[in-house]
Amino acid sequence: MVHEQIASRGLREPDLLRAFAKVPRHVFVEAGSPYADEALPLPAGQTISQPYIVALMTDAARPAVGWQGARVLEIGTGSGYQAAILAELGAEVTSVERHAELSESAGRRLGDAGYDRVRLVVGDGTHGWPQGAPYDAVIVTAAGPSVPKPLLDQLAPDGGKLVMPVGTRVHQELTVVERRGEEFIRSGRDPVVFVPLIGEHGFGE
Repeated sequence: MVHEQIASRGLREPDLLRAFAKVPRHVFVEAGSPYADEALPLPAGQTISQPYIVALMTDAARPAVGWQGARVLEIGTGSGYQAAILAELGAEVTSVERHAELSESAGRRLGDAGYDRVRLVVGDGTHGWPQGAPYDAVIVTAAGPSVPKPLLDQLAPDGGKLVMPVGTRVHQELTVVERRGEEFIRSGRDPVVFVPLIGEHGFGE
């Protein structure tokens, strides 16, 4: 998986590849082949992204300070796999999930895999988690019509990065925002397809 799906597509940072090699993806997958190059279903109508997309978003969010000890906010815990990758890289991770049953299940899976220091929060992810701000990186694993302002406000002003799919419910572009003081520098990346970001600052209920 690491060689064929990630490294062969140009993502070759050694720490990133080591993290994907070490985190047991099968612990976080309920249906289908866990190491296949495809998104897989989760309860509550959610999905776990294909390994390459998880790697792409992680690589794009890499903080200027590096991963070790970085404060990272994930919006959309899902199965807990992305949070496990971030924790393996050495980040201090807070993950917000609106579905309580998914958050509880992710907590068990993260514990089983040895990543029991991830902070899990149930709530509207479009509000972020201001108690832990500022964040060196924010990764949003659902697509919204725009980047929620609360998430921008919670970015560290000295180079904090946010990665999120932005667009309609069916056509989206992976978007990267880097904060420099009160300036937010945006760039578009690959076309992607994610489940919708539901919440006050997303697509609504």
